[in-house]
Amino acid sequence: MFRTARPTSTLHSALRIAELIYHSVVRSIRKGHSNAVMALVMNITTAVIMVLSFYLMFSVLGLRGAKMRGDFLLFMMSGIFMYLTHIKAMSAVVGAEGPSSPMMQHAPMNTIISISAAAIGALYIQALSMFVILFVYHVGFTPFDIERPIAAFGMLLLSWFSGVAIGLVLLAIKPWFPTFVSLFATIYQRANMIASGKMFVVNTLPAFMVSLFDWNPLFHIIDQTRGFVFINYMPHKTSLEYPIYVAIAFLVIGLMGEFYTRQYASSSWNARR
Repeated sequence: MFRTARPTSTLHSALRIAELIYHSVVRSIRKGHSNAVMALVMNITTAVIMVLSFYLMFSVLGLRGAKMRGDFLLFMMSGIFMYLTHIKAMSAVVGAEGPSSPMMQHAPMNTIISISAAAIGALYIQALSMFVILFVYHVGFTPFDIERPIAAFGMLLLSWFSGVAIGLVLLAIKPWFPTFVSLFATIYQRANMIASGKMFVVNTLPAFMVSLFDWNPLFHIIDQTRGFVFINYMPHKTSLEYPIYVAIAFLVIGLMGEFYTRQYASSSWNARR
């Protein structure tokens, strides 16, 4: 009567985990807003406001002519989409339910499913928002061409993956240092408004400015993305391999930290947040 049903094969186990992740993704998306459409609209509004803000700022300062040849709004959107995807993925993973969450009391649920659901939910919202904005801009305003769309979308996935990896490290140390993690996440988000390089053409920056930002994997991702978006831009000062290696390293560290933290899970952790 109280026996737990166990998977009878590897395929059955994989399908069961996929089903759990699917339902957890739906729950994570609806957690922010009860209406999934409104959650999408709010995310689109955030992206549009950022694009228009930077567009007006550069127009007022007269800096549009200093940018690369091509669609100026597409230049801005290529940076802002990568930035938002990275930051939202990191925030979603940091906010995922940990080992002391009441949801973990249910037998099929575990922290890996919770983290996966938060990460996939963030990617779904960001990718859908990007496609809607680009479609409206292409159809309603100015037709544009992306030189290598598949590679550009791959950079979006890399920005998401690097955000997930950094968020996983923060999630692992969150039960031990909750105040530090909250403060660091806020500072990291604010610092990347500048340090991500979404407002710069990296090839035109002097060496001392590049050295200020090249520690940041998002800086490399955004510049490489513009190399795939624009036919007349070739990144010379950033690397495609660097953010991949950094993301993999953070992912491994985060998984090890999460496994270690899970061994010391305590219900009293929730009271410290």
